[in-house]
Amino acid sequence: MSEPAKGDLIIAIPSKGRLKDQVEAWLADCGLELVVSGGARGYMADLKGLPGAQVRLLSASDIADALGSGEAHLGVTGEDLLRERGDLESRVLLMRALGFGRADLVVAAPRSWLDVDTMADLEEVAHDYLARTGRRMRVATKYLTQTRAFFARHGVVDYRITESGGATEGAPASGAAELIVDITTTGATLAANGLKILSDGLILKSQAQLTASLKAAWSPAQMDAAERLLRAVEARAQAKASATLIWPTKGAPEETRVVDALIAAGATRRPHGLLVATGRAAEAAQALTAAGLGPVTVAQPDFVFEVDCPTLSALKKRVF
Repeated sequence: MSEPAKGDLIIAIPSKGRLKDQVEAWLADCGLELVVSGGARGYMADLKGLPGAQVRLLSASDIADALGSGEAHLGVTGEDLLRERGDLESRVLLMRALGFGRADLVVAAPRSWLDVDTMADLEEVAHDYLARTGRRMRVATKYLTQTRAFFARHGVVDYRITESGGATEGAPASGAAELIVDITTTGATLAANGLKILSDGLILKSQAQLTASLKAAWSPAQMDAAERLLRAVEARAQAKASATLIWPTKGAPEETRVVDALIAAGATRRPHGLLVATGRAAEAAQALTAAGLGPVTVAQPDFVFEVDCPTLSALKKRVF
């Protein structure tokens, strides 16, 4: 298996599971095909169309570590894992939320605790539990950093964390803890284990994030490769949110008036038409036809490459 060439941009993506499939599909949608070295079980890969870059296939947790330590320049992993490492703003830069890999990090208590619905209720119960038993209430979780910060914000102090090494949702039923902090997508597993999410117990709405390391050593060549990736990603995202309107132009005053009004409302002039938000395409087309212009063709572009790339500018500002 090939090792990354010296000076390559290192990109870390998940090595297995649904998240790997989603990341691979997202890259392909951006015009970047993932080619794994050493067959399907390889741990290295390349992206066709992105020279000067090497992909490392790691667990989602290891990706968060690699980005935080600077062993990878870019990566895709869950925001919950990135934030759990602490001091996120100094270590990594969240570049783009990808809309998949969604999970909520929540506080859940037994459904039998009828008088506990909020974190304030939990604070009272924790205080009473300590007074009654002489022990602090136990919270089972893998998310120590975020649990401590969230409980502190809500004034809950009479508890102790039991670090979970397995199925966290089973801790209360087994007697290992009184409540839990864990991730959930639908809440079904929590309910099946007799647990309920506190009404104000949402700690984080997590999803997969394209992330840059602020601890990595960035060379101009690595930044050039990152620019090609980021411009492709941003151009694809812009295209999905945009529609192109084309019509036989007449240059009449009424056409100018309608076009200027659409531009004032957020449309962008293009050499042969307008670029508008997808949700406003029908409205814009009808405004043109009402002015006697048409036929108006509405098309979905594949990519919209702009001169400015906000994610690239934000990255350069932080690392150069």
